[in-house]
Amino acid sequence: MAATLPVPIEFRLPAGWRPTDVDGRAAAEVAFAAVHPEPADGFTANITISGEYRSGATTLTELADDSVERLRRLAESVVVAQRHEIGPLDTPALTQRLVFSVRIGDAYRDLVQSQVYLCITDVLDSHRWAVVRLALTAAASQHDDILEEFQGFVRTVRLTMDSEA
Repeated sequence: MAATLPVPIEFRLPAGWRPTDVDGRAAAEVAFAAVHPEPADGFTANITISGEYRSGATTLTELADDSVERLRRLAESVVVAQRHEIGPLDTPALTQRLVFSVRIGDAYRDLVQSQVYLCITDVLDSHRWAVVRLALTAAASQHDDILEEFQGFVRTVRLTMDSEA
């Protein structure tokens, strides 16, 4: 069963991308996943959405560092190629690009993951906030070709007033 998000959101997938079931270890963390219609170099690019509530003084940089460490347990030679904090103080965000190698079957694949962390402060308790993590993972050879599709997807993400994500 897929994880749930801390806040309800809506979004629009890029043309051709299709939702897919979340399974295995990822199911505990990922609330939604979609795959690209054209695999590249033995890997199918995917977009995932996950999130959690946080409280206290945890920073976006610390969350991003935690993500890097989790990936290091699964992949080899994880490198933070880019990291930028963006957005106004009341709704901060962070983007980062990770480059790594992972074994798939009998071969290693060079992959790139672009992550976006979006923060939403709890209006009733300013010490509590939700973070939604959007990630694009693709073969290194395909990543830059589909990055614009992911960026377009990120621009469609909106909070909804529904009580369920």
